[in-house]
Amino acid sequence: MSDITIKITDREGVTHTVQAPTDMNMNLMEVVRSYELAPEGTIGICGGMAMCASCQCYVNSDHELPEMTDDEDAMLAEAFYVEDNSRLGCQIHMSTELEGLEVTLAPES
Repeated sequence: MSDITIKITDREGVTHTVQAPTDMNMNLMEVVRSYELAPEGTIGICGGMAMCASCQCYVNSDHELPEMTDDEDAMLAEAFYVEDNSRLGCQIHMSTELEGLEVTLAPES
């Protein structure tokens, strides 16, 4: 098992340091849900299909992330509170390269 340590700042401004497995094909949205860092029903509403933007987050660290897909780009174009560093958590899959990732959950729309 290979876990990475990431920091997630929730919508209340509290930063949580959590362990995320890299061997389970989890994405950031699923990690947030597994640690219950957002109220039930407020994140990952579409189930991780890049169709709702409820898992939008701001990437605060300088990690190189996979290029944004057309679906993710289109969803963020319609979302609220979008910043230059916005990404959908469901599109960020946990990998060893993301050790030390720091994100902030976007406000609920």
